[in-house]
Order: sequence, then structure tokens, then C-alpha cells
Amino acid sequence: MNTIHPAERVLMGPGPSPVPARVLRALGAPTLGHLDPQYLAIMDETCERLRQVYRTRNPLTFPVSGTGMAGMECLAVNLIEPGDEVIVGVNGVFGGRMKDVMERCGATVHALEAPWGEVFTAGQVAAALEQHPKSRLLALVHAETSTGAHQPLEGMADLAHRHGALFLVDAVTSLGGHELRVDDWGIDAIYSGTQKCLSCPPGLSPVSFGERALARMDARKSKPQSWYLDVSMLRKYYLSGGGGGRVYHHTAPINMTYALNEALAIVLEEGLDARIARHAAAHRRLRAGLDSLGLSYIPRQSLHTLNCVGIPAGADDAALRRRLLEDYGIEIGAGLGVMAGKAWRIGLMGHGATTRNVDLILAALREILRPSTAG
Repeated sequence: MNTIHPAERVLMGPGPSPVPARVLRALGAPTLGHLDPQYLAIMDETCERLRQVYRTRNPLTFPVSGTGMAGMECLAVNLIEPGDEVIVGVNGVFGGRMKDVMERCGATVHALEAPWGEVFTAGQVAAALEQHPKSRLLALVHAETSTGAHQPLEGMADLAHRHGALFLVDAVTSLGGHELRVDDWGIDAIYSGTQKCLSCPPGLSPVSFGERALARMDARKSKPQSWYLDVSMLRKYYLSGGGGGRVYHHTAPINMTYALNEALAIVLEEGLDARIARHAAAHRRLRAGLDSLGLSYIPRQSLHTLNCVGIPAGADDAALRRRLLEDYGIEIGAGLGVMAGKAWRIGLMGHGATTRNVDLILAALREILRPSTAG
């Protein structure tokens, strides 16, 4: 390995996931201008494929130029005005990050908290909305990447809407790997990332805004604090309706759009239902193998895409992960926050959710754990 030719890794951490050769080839296609008709056709196709994967008819569905955290900020800066009250579910790093981002937008954030690894019940959400009736939005993390917890979403939008609140969702580690139905579940705004279950390089954040969210943005009394992420301008580039043509906003990441378009094509060729079933099967196979090694899952309701397990007593976390990387070329993730040094995060996402990868990581763990737990 050197700086010119990076080593190939088996990416089984919390992201990025392995990228298929088809996507890498698409990334290397000739660069066009961001207003070239051919590029705009590719961009429109990409947005339509995103609608299919999100299972939504929302016209304003597009890839934000930036990683998943740019999507988080895009939703926050456009849907929050200074002084707004909001409710955010905090049960891990990324719920905490949403709280921070929304506070930076001037919101009063009411944190609905649960222990790391737990999820929120409909009763807890309903109680929070009753306690804070002026809340303008409810935000939950569908797939908490720091803990592997899988948050149920069905019915949550109805609770929010009864109180006049929008329902926002972080789907960074679930889009393309778990059941996710934006329209059927009443989600008003959602964001994800390209580098997880879509198996595309990091660099874009797919977002989607529904009618309620657009109405909220149209009724703003102040400009969003971010020029770059201001959807009132971005929509004039991504939606050319009205006969006025596209309005330049910023230079889109052309080649990343090619890559995302190809990655979405692969998702749709496989079929969403089949892809979700493949992730579930890989998870079950991994879980059975980890159980046989004596490794226990931390969340009671686990994601299929991100498997968070406790590190065996006496095991050297950093040394064992280094052995995995150096001896087997396998990357897994360390614990974050309160789980640092206590958990491993094993990703089975997109192109990496395969029987081969599951059996490889289990064989490697079986070998490296033998000396560390002996005696």
C-alpha cells in the first residue's frame, strides 16, 4: 500500500461499504457541465430513481452535494426558524448530532432520550408531543449507526401531524437495506447517504421533501441560515418546472451523480424487496455465527445493516481490530461515545451484505479471538 495505490479492503464497518466495479466505472466517465442537457437528463433520471428507492412521489427528491450530515443540515436549516420548538429522539450519536444541528439553527430542542441501544415507543413519542405542544417538528433516527438500533417508524407521522408537527427521519444507514416507505409512512422530510446500503462512494446525501415540508418552507419569515443548502434556490435547479429552465445555484458534483445513478440502477435491477431480504438473510447468518462465538448484540431491536456487538471481556479492542485490518484486510468499526472500547460495529451494507463476507468475518474472528480469550 502507498499513497498512489491504496490497498483494497473488505469494508465491513459502519461505512463506507464496498463499491461495485460498475459504479466505479461510472464515476470515471467524461465530466460534463452542470447545465449540459445530457447531464441534466442524467440528473433527472437519478432523482427519479431516488423516488423509487425512497418509495415516494415527492417531486423535490434530489442528492444534496455533501455527505449524510449535509442532508441533516439541509433539513434543519430549511424547516427550522429561530425560536421554533422541536422534539428530537436521542438514543445515540446521530440523534445527539441532530439535536446539536437544530440548536445551531436557533431551535429550542426537547430531547426525547432513551438508553443507547434502545428505541422509542409510540407511547413515549405521544407523551413528548403532549408535553411540548408547540413543537414544530419531530425527528427520529431510523437506523442509529452508533448503536445498531432499528427504530420503528410506522404510525409516528400520524402522532406528529395530530399536533401540527412535521415528521423528519434520518435514514443514512437504512435506505436500500431496510424497509422504508416515505409516502405510506407519512414522512415529511428525510435524508440519507450514498456510502451505506446504496454502495456508492461518499459525497452525496439523497433528500426528499413532501408537501407539508414545502408549505412550511414557503411560509418562512426569515431566510435559511445556510446559502448553500437553501432549498428555495436549490429547487429551481433540480426542478425546471414553469418553463423558465434551470437556474444555476452551484456546480453539482457531476461524476458523483453518474456514480449514484449507476448505484441506484443496481438497486432497482435487484429489486427493493429482494435487496431487503438479502440484507436480512446476511444479518441472520452473521448473528448465528456471532452467537456461536459468544458475542452478544447490544441493541434488542437490531438493524440488519449495522451489527453492534459487545467486545469480550479481556479482549484488546484496538489490537484485535488492527489484526483484522492487517492480517485479513477487513475493516470493522469501533464503538462511539459511551460505547467506545465496549463495542464493535460490523456493517453488512449493499454490495457487502453477502454470504462470503459473513463467513470471512466469522472465520477471522474465530481465529483472532482464540488467543485473546484463552486462559
